[in-house]
Amino acid sequence: MQAKYRCGAYTDMCNKSEHAAWTTAESSCLHAVLYSERGEIMNEEIVLCAASAYEQKFYLNPEFDSLPENIKQELQIMCVLYTEDVGGILMLVFDEEGNLELKVDHKEDDFFFDEIGSVLKIKELQQTKRELFESLELFFKVFYLGEEIEDNPEK
Repeated sequence: MQAKYRCGAYTDMCNKSEHAAWTTAESSCLHAVLYSERGEIMNEEIVLCAASAYEQKFYLNPEFDSLPENIKQELQIMCVLYTEDVGGILMLVFDEEGNLELKVDHKEDDFFFDEIGSVLKIKELQQTKRELFESLELFFKVFYLGEEIEDNPEK
């Protein structure tokens, strides 16, 4: 899935061996688990994809290799352009109920990270990519959570 973007280094997809570097250096790219003070699991999230301005890499969770190529490319372009514009790390994460969330993180000493631009860009993505995000949520709920789809929703 090589393509040309404004930043060529981003065109490399992280492979499974590079996943270990992501989990220790930037964030947990497969599963983000939040624990309570007593050590109980509070919330488990599954990362769909992530891009880092620091590593200049895009990561697609191998569990989602069955997604169509055009969807994978659209996710890569969207994430890479976001991190090129505002910096930091962008992760698309499914919560335990199948809702897709856009999570942003940045290094504490990253004074070039644009916090205001980040909020505005996330709002823009939520509006312009709404159909894509809804489709991804439906895909996740059906194939990963095993939910049934109603053909005729009740009115």
